[in-house]
This record gives sequence, C-alpha cells and structure tokens, in this order.
Amino acid sequence: MAFTVVVTETIPPRLRGRLAVFMIEVRAGVYIADLSKRVREKIWQYIEADIEGGNVVIAWATNTESGYEFQTLGENRREPVDWDGLRLVSFKPLDSDDENTSKI
Repeated sequence: MAFTVVVTETIPPRLRGRLAVFMIEVRAGVYIADLSKRVREKIWQYIEADIEGGNVVIAWATNTESGYEFQTLGENRREPVDWDGLRLVSFKPLDSDDENTSKI
C-alpha cells in the first residue's frame, strides 16, 4: 500500500464520482487514499477513459531517491521531465497570445 494523491481540474462529474468511491476528496478536486498498486492502476485507467478536456496528476509514495512517483494526463503548463533519473516538473512557456491578453 502507498499513500496516493490525485489532483484534478475540469473533469466530468462521473469521473469525480468514480474517484470518490476509492478516495476521499479533501478539497475540490484533491483526492487522497492509501492504495495498492493494483487499485491505483485501475483508477488511472478510469481517469484515462473519462478525462475529456480536463487534466490530472497522480502521485504516490514509492521506494525511489525522491520517495515518490507521479503521472500526468491532459493539457497543463507543468510537464514532467526526467533529470538524471530524478523526476521533476518543468513549466511550458506561455503562448505569445496568452502573454498579450494577460497584459491588457
């Protein structure tokens, strides 16, 4: 068993309900539970099938240098990168259109 966190944005209500079956929603879109690898992988299958236009990150405790592992799905400015065996998060640059509208 490993402590698992799922953070969601703009997912359909049916997927929120499915996550709530296995995990507790401690804040809007933030789910936590102590799950086996098998259950975590099954939850990820549900997420992949029903994500639609949303985005999700799942993180769990594991026996690695950092002590955790994570996966992401959907469009987001944050993207995972592997840096010499260590998983980190990089930010994609803003689109030039986004920069112009945010200054107005």
